[in-house]
Amino acid sequence: MNSTPEYLTVQPDSVLLSLKVQPRSSKNAIAGPLGQELRVTLTSPPVDNAANQNLVRFLADQLNCPRNQIEIVRGQHSRHKQVRIIGIPAQTVLQLLLPSPADVPRKEPRSPRPRST
Repeated sequence: MNSTPEYLTVQPDSVLLSLKVQPRSSKNAIAGPLGQELRVTLTSPPVDNAANQNLVRFLADQLNCPRNQIEIVRGQHSRHKQVRIIGIPAQTVLQLLLPSPADVPRKEPRSPRPRST
């Protein structure tokens, strides 16, 4: 069954993403789904449109497309944003933004420390 996540809306010529942006983070990253939104962490502060510009640049890099194909439709002054991605199929957007479970490195369990006597 191929269901579309709640944070993604398919339109005839574009895809809409509902995002929750966390500015001033340690790195730019897709942090994964969070309810009906996709959480994105950004290093830039939410001052003078810096976080919005960084978001568009980051998404364009992740999707390997020009920045003019990405538009913030709603939430220019909010952490909750809706972004339109033009000309990229929904399935491609999902594949490029979210790693498949096979691509996620597994954490090895720690071996117990030897007890000192």
